[in-house]
Formats: sequence, structure tokens, C-alpha cells
Amino acid sequence: MELRDKVIKIWPEIQLIENEELREKTLQCWIYAIENSVLSPEDLEVIPFSLLIKNCNVTFMNHKRTAVQLSIEIAKIMKNNFGNSIKIDMDTVISGAILIDVGKLLEYEMVDGKLSTSHAGKLVRHPFSGLSIADRFGISPEIQHIIATHSKEGDLGIRTVESIIVHHADFVSFDPFKA
Repeated sequence: MELRDKVIKIWPEIQLIENEELREKTLQCWIYAIENSVLSPEDLEVIPFSLLIKNCNVTFMNHKRTAVQLSIEIAKIMKNNFGNSIKIDMDTVISGAILIDVGKLLEYEMVDGKLSTSHAGKLVRHPFSGLSIADRFGISPEIQHIIATHSKEGDLGIRTVESIIVHHADFVSFDPFKA
């Protein structure tokens, strides 16, 4: 199976992006990240979603899919309840949620068969490397903003509505496991 097909298999949510060009760019970001990572698409289905949580049994892709699905549902509920009072671009939410952790693939290294954070990964966290990947493929500033502000690095700035949604969806699917 070709890498493109493997990425589509682990990321069926990419098909929810209506804009064909954005869908392809989002896919290309993930292909590039995997090509430049010690990890394979299959690894993402089994590795823990965080190396910061001891004995984490939730996989990277389980966490990622949950954050994307929560982002979509939050955005739908907000649109339904607030109507014309709020503007939310669903493709921006979906692509942004899919891409927030794409840079994490560049943070890892294998040492004696164990996954760990590389020296570069400690210096350049995934919001920055993810932003770089997104820029490489012409992802819009609105989506780059989501990638850059989804984690603690975004706490000092202003987040767009789409970024607020993705940020909270990401932490809802992360924080309960920190305890």
C-alpha cells in the first residue's frame, strides 16, 4: 500500500474537508511529516499520544481523531445555537484540528528501540515545526494560526473562533489523562 493510501486510512476525517485543494494540502502535510519521521502510519495507531504521561494507553491516532471529532461537533453546536451571530469556517476547523500535531512526528527519535523526544524536538516544539510544515504546503494563515496557538504557546495571544474550538477540543481529549 502506498504511503498516500496509508495516510488516508489513518485519517478518514481528511475526506470531511470540502475544499479539494485544502484537503490535498492537508494530506500532503501528513505525508511529508511521516516521510521525515522515525514513525510509520502504523506506528501512530499504537504509540501513546503523549510521552509526558506515564503508562499512557491512549494511542496517538485515538487522541487525534477524538480532538478532530470534538472540534467538528463543537463547531456544529455553536453554529446551530448562535446562527448568524458567529462565523465558523468548518474546513478551517477540520484541517486545523487534523494538523495541530503534525509537527510532533518530527519530535521523535528511537533510542535502543524506545520512542523518545529528540534533541531537536525539545528545542522546537510541534506548534512551530507543524507551522513550518503547513507553510511549506501553502496552508492558509488561518489554519497556521490554529497550529501555532493550539497549545500553551498560544496562551499569550488572541485566538480566532476556530482556534478556540480546536484548542479546547485538544485539551478535553488530553487533560483527563494527565492525572
